[in-house]
Amino acid sequence: MSKQNQTKNKIICLNKKARFEYHIEQTFEAGLVLTGWEVKSLRAGKAQIVDSYVLIKNNEAWLIGALITPLNTVSTHIIPDPSRTRKLLLHSDELNRLIGLTKQKSFTLIPLSMYWNKNRIKLEVALAKGKKLHDKRATEKNRDWQREKQRILKK
Repeated sequence: MSKQNQTKNKIICLNKKARFEYHIEQTFEAGLVLTGWEVKSLRAGKAQIVDSYVLIKNNEAWLIGALITPLNTVSTHIIPDPSRTRKLLLHSDELNRLIGLTKQKSFTLIPLSMYWNKNRIKLEVALAKGKKLHDKRATEKNRDWQREKQRILKK
């Protein structure tokens, strides 16, 4: 298998907590503005987006709180910042829509996954609303029931 096909649509990291904490309304694909050492770290799979979120400021989208751990082989003439704020690349019509929804209807923007798409790093951003406590309990109950159902069918 060629090297290009190996990196195509390969998941780098997931935000598993997001689907439990939020109702996902819609997803968008955004590009990331990264430096060289960050791309090398992502090739090694050293990223975490669990506690991160997307903020829209000055008509631009920014990823805040994502952690990309630098490799030991990072050059000595730069000082890597693992949790720096990174710019997201979105189409202007998508960005305008997101601005309107986050201001009016109390939606929030959270990252769901980071993955490779044709040698480019993409971030799946979700337009979401927070779940209430009883919704989280219902999700847990449903997940437990599905697990139990699979055990019964397996026997």
